[in-house]
Amino acid sequence: MSLIAILCLMGVVMVLSASSIVSLSSYGTPWHFFIRQWLWLLVGSIGFYAAVRVDHTAWRRPSRLAMYATIAMLFLVLVPGFGMRAYGASRWLGTSTLQVQPSEIAKLALVLFAADVLDSRSGKKGWGYQAAPVLVVLLLLVALVMAQPDMGTTIVLVIIAGAMLFTAGMPARSLASLGGVGFLGAYIMAKAAPYRWRRMTAFLHPFRDAKNTGYQSVQALLALSHGHVLGSGLGSSIASYGYLPNAQTDFIFAVIGEETGLVGGFFISALFLTLTLVGVRVACRAPSRFAALTAAGITGWLVGQAVINIGAVVGLLPVTGVPLPFVSFGGSSLVIAMFGAGILANIAKQS
Repeated sequence: MSLIAILCLMGVVMVLSASSIVSLSSYGTPWHFFIRQWLWLLVGSIGFYAAVRVDHTAWRRPSRLAMYATIAMLFLVLVPGFGMRAYGASRWLGTSTLQVQPSEIAKLALVLFAADVLDSRSGKKGWGYQAAPVLVVLLLLVALVMAQPDMGTTIVLVIIAGAMLFTAGMPARSLASLGGVGFLGAYIMAKAAPYRWRRMTAFLHPFRDAKNTGYQSVQALLALSHGHVLGSGLGSSIASYGYLPNAQTDFIFAVIGEETGLVGGFFISALFLTLTLVGVRVACRAPSRFAALTAAGITGWLVGQAVINIGAVVGLLPVTGVPLPFVSFGGSSLVIAMFGAGILANIAKQS
């Protein structure tokens, strides 16, 4: 899909622009993050090509085993000695050289597991019976991911499940009830930890605590304000000098806005809007119910995550720490997203 190629190439360019100064300061070379992004993009491209070439139904049989393995990895992340901690969270497995983020794998595993269950149980008994395994697994994933803690990925997982249940035909009243319960649960979890509640509500008035909880939001808004309509030019972002933490990851859209202006921001947004339309079209024309559910889940995952990321950067949503798909620096997120996009492309070929 040309959309994915454009997003990935823009991501490589913007990662270099956003990280070169910090990379030079920390690693003695401006190319550290740029080279790693190219390496991950190569791995992701291989995964994308494999997913396009292999029939999407081949991923149905191992979907349950993949879910069990993902749950096991999410448990290991929380075990001292196994999980790697950074920024106060334990989200990675591996070594200092090679790391894997199981919560990223959980997104794809949930899509394939839910598609298999909802398809195999279609028309049998009531909606309670059809959706029960999906909801039980979702609750388990949410509990494990929130224990890391990672509110952003938790929200993405809920979006995936919601999109797939909607596509499966769950009555609006039942879906709304589940949404209400989910919203209440999110509210309780946010209130349970004072730091989390302050971070979740800081976006409402970020300048009131500009040096603490509102710092990232304030710096992102300042970066965007510098971009005006056409931007300040590639490589000239003030935010990339270390003023904006995680500029090459969660807040890369702020650098895009500063260097390419309103035009660049709208262009990126238009690409994800186009991906939404393409994903919905693929789901509607899918050759089977399993394919339609898988397409809906992948579309909800990628687009939902983009909305959360961009919404946080522009100050419309809380800062939850999710990367911008295909654009932000990252290994697991990029590779898994490209593999999921490859499955979507395979379904599109058969539509």
